Amino acid sequence: MQFSKGHGTGNDFVLLPDPDSQLDLTPSMVSALCDRRRGIGADGVLRVVRAAKHPEAVEHAGTAEWFMDYRNSDGSVAEMCGNGVRVFTRYLISTGLADPVGGTLPIATRAGVVRAVVGEGDGQISVDLRAPRIGGNGVATLGGLTLAGTAVDCGNPHLVCVLPASVDLAGLDLTRPPGFDPALFPSGVNVEFVASAPPVDGADLHVLMRVYERGSAETMSCGSGTCAVAAVALRDAGRTSGVVAVDVPGGRLTVTMDERSCWLAGPAVLVADGEINLTGLAG
Repeated sequence: MQFSKGHGTGNDFVLLPDPDSQLDLTPSMVSALCDRRRGIGADGVLRVVRAAKHPEAVEHAGTAEWFMDYRNSDGSVAEMCGNGVRVFTRYLISTGLADPVGGTLPIATRAGVVRAVVGEGDGQISVDLRAPRIGGNGVATLGGLTLAGTAVDCGNPHLVCVLPASVDLAGLDLTRPPGFDPALFPSGVNVEFVASAPPVDGADLHVLMRVYERGSAETMSCGSGTCAVAAVALRDAGRTSGVVAVDVPGGRLTVTMDERSCWLAGPAVLVADGEINLTGLAG
């Protein structure tokens, strides 16, 4: 099976070209591909499928040619991945499968159609995700800590926990999943932990973030998670729009938000192409 490997600020993916939706991508196959010792290694798999050929995307075929079929590293299906969309876009353009009209490319996802824009000369790809919807309050439990959080819908569920000054972001143990209220998040949730940071040029606000992603454990970055964090940071600052720089372990992402849109910008890099032996993968 042919594959490519890419990442956005360290959030890495295996990309599988399957234009006509002929691959039976099982959860066990996804888990094996993402295994960092016995497989290729990744936070998730991006299957590259024509929207017209996939039952979950055919309704978007008139708007977007390509559908991003995203799976978490444990094989579970996810609605959205902000970094994944940006890497997916890089793959389509680099392989000649798509040519952005006016620099813009529509991509179908389980959360709807999003727009990607390719920067000129800076390696950046931006994606216009829908404006996050801030919900009610929740809590996350972690290593004896109970942390207040805010539920945010970015097409997938998030719980944003702004840390009190007494809790060190770098010192959090994310080797185990945080606890959360399953009644509030029946399908699981991505949990973001946030600390304030000094001002930086070009941004109204600057924060630090770590994330535990459902189905993937702690990752070096989470695109939709940065959007959720930016929405909460702007709300807490009494703003409805602005630019938020979010530093994750894998680098920096920038979120530009108003009441209608949420632009996520950052690098998207392809690092390898190859072929994997499915027989060896199964073993």
